[in-house]
Amino acid sequence: MAYENYTTFKTTKDGAVLTVSFDYPPVNVQGIPMLDDLNRLAETLEGESSTKVVVFQSAHPEIFVAHADTNFLKDMSTTAVSRDEVKLLYLQTTLERISKLPQATIAKIEGFARGGGHEFALACDMRFAARGKAKFMQMEVGMGILPCGGGASRMARQTGLGRALEIILSARDFDADDAVAYGTINKALDADKIGAYVDELAKRIAHFPADSINACKQAVYASIDKPIEDALTEEAYWLYQATSKTPAIKRFQFADDKGFQNDMENQRNWNQGVIGIQEIE
Repeated sequence: MAYENYTTFKTTKDGAVLTVSFDYPPVNVQGIPMLDDLNRLAETLEGESSTKVVVFQSAHPEIFVAHADTNFLKDMSTTAVSRDEVKLLYLQTTLERISKLPQATIAKIEGFARGGGHEFALACDMRFAARGKAKFMQMEVGMGILPCGGGASRMARQTGLGRALEIILSARDFDADDAVAYGTINKALDADKIGAYVDELAKRIAHFPADSINACKQAVYASIDKPIEDALTEEAYWLYQATSKTPAIKRFQFADDKGFQNDMENQRNWNQGVIGIQEIE
């Protein structure tokens, strides 16, 4: 599957891992061209099972993805509309599409991610940030609006209500270590270690069946919005989707036949065992 002819980022493929490097001078602003590129990328990924992990990073030494382009925000209507008339913004639908990709998505943040850039990171499944380089902010309240690329919605799910409101209403920078404490990223790493960490994680995930990765994502995302009984039903539903499309049953049979689960040495080495069992197809 070809990943080419994008104007705002470049792509490289290594096995089942696709790396997307934002490269849109001068500051990786999040405008219509970037959203168009992300939609074309999503269209390709949605029908593609050989790519299992997508890592988003930046070629800019100081910026991951900048805020939304003020050129299209300044043309917004100044007339309030009713809830019945509201339509989702292009930014919202694009980032929701990224969030729903069947692949695991990882944001490797080594620069500024403010406004829409931060909201893009929040739409990814996992986020890792470099100490001394990453900076985050939602500045919208100071401009007279609110985070409108999922920032008001996804941030509360990540951090809880009080912390989300602190981040949004203060409109101030916070760094990678703050982001870990707030719960907006998975881990802060030293700048010389983030590359190796994300690379190892992406390659590990890429060992596993594409349909199982998607099933895990769908069940976890559904659990955020549903009562526990409905969330458990969702888990069971996606379990059957996985077993119908992956070699799961063969692997369980192999483990049972070989006495895998009752062997103490295997119990000590599940971290590697789960990689080794990928040979059963």
